[in-house]
Amino acid sequence: MSAPRRPADPSGLERYYVLTGGRSGPGGSAAGLDVATLVVSRPGPVPGPQHEHEHEEIVRRCREPLSVAELGAHLGLPFNILAVLLSDLLDAGRVEARDPVPAHVAGRGPDLALLEEVLSGLERL
Repeated sequence: MSAPRRPADPSGLERYYVLTGGRSGPGGSAAGLDVATLVVSRPGPVPGPQHEHEHEEIVRRCREPLSVAELGAHLGLPFNILAVLLSDLLDAGRVEARDPVPAHVAGRGPDLALLEEVLSGLERL
């Protein structure tokens, strides 16, 4: 007699557990990630985690800068799971994370001319 079959986990929790090695959140260099952070692959082959399909998919998709939110939507992964995978890749030097607002612009404040154009466009609606 065979063992009773267990129903498939519809939420994918087992898959997420395997993907992250049981980790529930990022550590180290990925602790500051948010949904707007841009991720970009580093050029050239860099040693790192290459056994996971998801790691390779992240590196492939991030040849051009991609936000964490966009990457999560493409891969169908929740933020905390994706952040753990990105933490692995950041620690291995396979990707880098960038602030979505360039540092030289961040301290300058909003572009008033652009805000006035947006306001003018909204008033015309």
